[in-house]
Amino acid sequence: MGQSLPKPGLRPFLPDDLQTLVEIYQASVMELAEDDYSGAQREAWAAKADDESFAKRVAEGLTLLATMEGVPIGFITLKDNEHVDFLYVHPGVAGQGIGAMLYDAVEKLAAARGATRLTTDASDTARPFFEQRGFQAQRRNTISLGDEWLANTTMEKRLTAEEDRKFSS
Repeated sequence: MGQSLPKPGLRPFLPDDLQTLVEIYQASVMELAEDDYSGAQREAWAAKADDESFAKRVAEGLTLLATMEGVPIGFITLKDNEHVDFLYVHPGVAGQGIGAMLYDAVEKLAAARGATRLTTDASDTARPFFEQRGFQAQRRNTISLGDEWLANTTMEKRLTAEEDRKFSS
């Protein structure tokens, strides 16, 4: 008989998780964004995790971790209850539903807390993931990281029709 794979779990971020999240972030950027960004761009992007603003953003937002047998394998950060700031999974589990599980949990939490929309600044690599979940592109952005320029797309998903009714009255 075949062995069943362990099921992923979810838990909140703890300060001791920071180094593991840095490693997931950097591995994800370096490996998963390879088709969309040059090596120099990915190096500049990955280096952002060494900046103290990374730790601050993870700690100040609502950050959830996906775990497998207790080991973090991905994370998502929701800022101000409506902006998906980070969503990264370890390359070894990419395409296995971990990102979807993290996103679904954050969308439910945001909606339960009264959010009417979610936004994100999606990399070219992540854009199809967010489009599959109902996000629509709002504008293209160009970001300077050291000597490199990277493009991403600000995207939005409405969670309720309530916001539409506000504008029509």
